[in-house]
Amino acid sequence: MVVAMTMGIISFTKLAPQFGQKPNGAELERIQGSPNFVDGQFINTIETKLGSFSDVMGTLPKFIFGKNLKPNDTLPVNYQNINTLNSDSLSYITWFGHSAFLVEIDGLRILIDPMLTERPSPVPFGSRRFPNQKPIPLESLTEIDLVIISHDHYDHLDYQSILALKHQVKHFYTPLGVGSHLRKWGVADTKITELDWWQSIEVHTIKLTACPARHFSGRGFGDGNATQWASWVIKGATHNLYFSGDSGYGPHFEEIGNRHGPFDLAMLECGQYNQAWKDIHMMPEESVQAGIEVQADHLMAVHWGAFALSIHQWREPIERFKREALKKNVSLIHPLIGERFRLGHDFPREEWWQTLK
Repeated sequence: MVVAMTMGIISFTKLAPQFGQKPNGAELERIQGSPNFVDGQFINTIETKLGSFSDVMGTLPKFIFGKNLKPNDTLPVNYQNINTLNSDSLSYITWFGHSAFLVEIDGLRILIDPMLTERPSPVPFGSRRFPNQKPIPLESLTEIDLVIISHDHYDHLDYQSILALKHQVKHFYTPLGVGSHLRKWGVADTKITELDWWQSIEVHTIKLTACPARHFSGRGFGDGNATQWASWVIKGATHNLYFSGDSGYGPHFEEIGNRHGPFDLAMLECGQYNQAWKDIHMMPEESVQAGIEVQADHLMAVHWGAFALSIHQWREPIERFKREALKKNVSLIHPLIGERFRLGHDFPREEWWQTLK
């Protein structure tokens, strides 16, 4: 029975398209030349533990019976302006919850980690997006110049979102190996660029740089760390942005700040953390410290407000993040989901979560 179940799982992960595919052939040969690829897998810059099986399993009862992991109320949203095409030098940001963004900078429309559908899971019984007043209007996300992916986990690289958007996107930028999934899903190779850590590319007036993060990767059975994970710098003519992707705390933040800072805004992972896997997801206080170390003028907590992927209360990430930012005298912003704000001009700070249960 166990053997049959195992074979069934392996077959499912190999056949179901949402699992993507591991790098192979010429792409795998190119990856093997990376200094960050050792003994058949990508590695972190410092020792990183994913959390022991027993520690992770120990959180299961709270996943099942924990209180306030999800909001009881419907979350307010504001999607009024995301189809506004901006052709000037002003910069705008729209947050869709979790780590998904629309960034408008130097006349370009850039999507970051567009997990825009209901479930960050390849199976129908996985975690579901918190109830929103309105669904994310995918039909309004047109004329997308770039998509940036931080890594291949389901809550950042979403199969259904890519299928819905791929014909609206001019080009995809990913860490090494992540392009293999996109090719599996019908994205042309000519529309994919993969960068190793510290590699940069110029797109019009924008300079994109893939930077280290402290995390891991994998979508299916036996493909752990076959693709790379990254944080990203988006440097335009007048604004410089940093997106942490998923990351545990580490010395890479200070190095990124020294190499590519200062930043006008740092969008920092803050959510889905737990002591059992602290090496791969920062605590909120560490997220604030990371923002200080990358030398950001303003900080924004992300990776919260959409899914219950850990056992903390759903509002805890932003509340702890804000307390620490105020303690450290750091400027932070926290827009409504879907609210389009102008970088350097609008500073959304409404505590919209406070009135919700």
